[in-house]
Amino acid sequence: MNSSTQTSPNKPNKWKDLTEKFSSFWELLAAGISGLLILLGWFLSNQDLATASAITYILAYIIGGYAKAKEGILQTIEEKKLNVELLMILAAVGSALIGYWTEGAILIFIFSLSGALETYTMNKSHKEISSLMDLQPEEALRIIGDKEEIVAVGDLKVGDLILIKPGERVPSDGMIKFGETAIDEAAITGESIPVSKKAGYEVFAGTVNATGTIKVEVTKPNSETLFQKIITLVQNAQSEKSPSQLFIERFEDTYVKAVLAVVAVMMFLPHYVLGWSWTETFYRAMVLLVVASPCALVASVMPATLAAISNGARNGILFKGGAHLEQLGHVKAIAFDKTGTLTQGKPVVTDIITRDDVDQKAFMLSVASIEQNSNHPLAQSIVNYVKSTYQESLPRVVSEEVSGFGVAGTVEGKNYKIGKKDFVGRNAANAFKDGIADLLAAEGKTLSFVQDEHGVAGIIALKDVVRSETKHALEALKDEGVYTCMLTGDNERTAHAIAKESHLAGYVAECLPERKVEEIKKLREEYTTVAMVGDGINDAPALASASVGIAMGEGTDVALETADIVLMKNDLPKIADAIKLSKKMNRIIRQNVIFSITVIMVLICSNFFQVLDLPFGVIGHEGSTILVILNGLRLLKS
Repeated sequence: MNSSTQTSPNKPNKWKDLTEKFSSFWELLAAGISGLLILLGWFLSNQDLATASAITYILAYIIGGYAKAKEGILQTIEEKKLNVELLMILAAVGSALIGYWTEGAILIFIFSLSGALETYTMNKSHKEISSLMDLQPEEALRIIGDKEEIVAVGDLKVGDLILIKPGERVPSDGMIKFGETAIDEAAITGESIPVSKKAGYEVFAGTVNATGTIKVEVTKPNSETLFQKIITLVQNAQSEKSPSQLFIERFEDTYVKAVLAVVAVMMFLPHYVLGWSWTETFYRAMVLLVVASPCALVASVMPATLAAISNGARNGILFKGGAHLEQLGHVKAIAFDKTGTLTQGKPVVTDIITRDDVDQKAFMLSVASIEQNSNHPLAQSIVNYVKSTYQESLPRVVSEEVSGFGVAGTVEGKNYKIGKKDFVGRNAANAFKDGIADLLAAEGKTLSFVQDEHGVAGIIALKDVVRSETKHALEALKDEGVYTCMLTGDNERTAHAIAKESHLAGYVAECLPERKVEEIKKLREEYTTVAMVGDGINDAPALASASVGIAMGEGTDVALETADIVLMKNDLPKIADAIKLSKKMNRIIRQNVIFSITVIMVLICSNFFQVLDLPFGVIGHEGSTILVILNGLRLLKS
């Protein structure tokens, strides 16, 4: 048995993970040491040990301010823009120059403490990614003939057969070929209850094989698994900035320049105009430098956005960027595709109507025996229904497909025709059971007529049934004040039936892809911000045209790539949850912005009227920064 120690190329760098994990710890430790040195410096100054006190304060400056000073200088050089870190360093140095060592050191201490808290927030937001990556095994047990070999997951190829034992994680997306088990898919869908699976069922990388031993055929290369798509989507989302964040960053550069200009004027003008002493003038300028810095304002958006994105990822809602998350809270209308979105996407047998002299079981077994030779979706649905209902093997019979009409075959000497009305006789089909076909068709069902030697023997009604959670999802959206409608390529009768059953506010039938785009544009004219939910290639243009595109996780790659948000579990009620999360995030950001601006204005006015000393200015300014970060962290909670 061969063994490989090769690391999967998609696994994170261990040293980088370790560095990120402890970065906030080291920043917090530096802030703590800085605080202790401040206390020591204050004690030494009270003992008239000025030199020792000054040295202690300098150490407090260096240890507490190193991380933020480095960040500020490097960012200024790289982006050629001023930032709040530089303002804080200048304020601390300025305080020391006029003899306020303690106040300057306290500023550095609280600033480094808020920086450590912000780093913790960022690391917390990346934790979902790290934990996901840790779930994917690095090795797999590949079967070649009658031998088994351990290989790196990255070396698996489509078509490889792998063995997965109870308790092991699935190394790659695939199809079960042998065995039956229960799969814990919490890592992918968030669902805590294991899902029973057997031959023919799909399994996904990162999930856990809970009970039986299974053999799985790999269906996707490691880089294209659903697991890797989740990781990539969330990583991209965390690097993309929302409109609010971009505005704050543009505002920061201009604001910092304005503050420095005002401080420069403040260092001279009050002395000549208001008669302040030079010491008081410079002192007030330093206080202004501290309290006017927009630290809290800058921290109002990004921590909250990252926390919300992490919350969504943990609950199966993947946002491709803060912009889409922010936009979702403003959505006033949502258009849904039908097949695979509101419905299950596969027709199922709903009604079986037979002639009085026909035995239903024998009838269905005969029909399925003929239909098993056809690749038509309706035929396959009938066969699957019969196999699952009667648990009997179907004999192989000779059949013939009649293009555009149906299929004909013989079972135990009896001849059957299965298909459309015209194939079995329109008049006979309409008259069967007092015209029950029309009633079934009015319910949006597709009918398959069966004829034997004595005429129409029965009708099998099939329907792409509405998902069990659809009604609940649409009601939840209605409670959020969102208009819901369906855009479908189906005929008017089917569309009306589905819309009525789903409790949709409106629908448009017989929509080709270009028509869906036109309808989205009409909705945008009326509701301004519109979302589109779909899963197929034909939905991609509409997804791109909408203000926010939402794709079902089991949809096509084109839909997943085009959409702005992905529902990993195809769980429609998550849309309402996502809207609530977006609204909560936008509300918290507004709270943070208003609060931070208010604090800055109050502190500036207090300083101008000479009622604010530097220590209280420091506490008020940095305390507000800590509070807005903590407020943003509330979004991590589900």
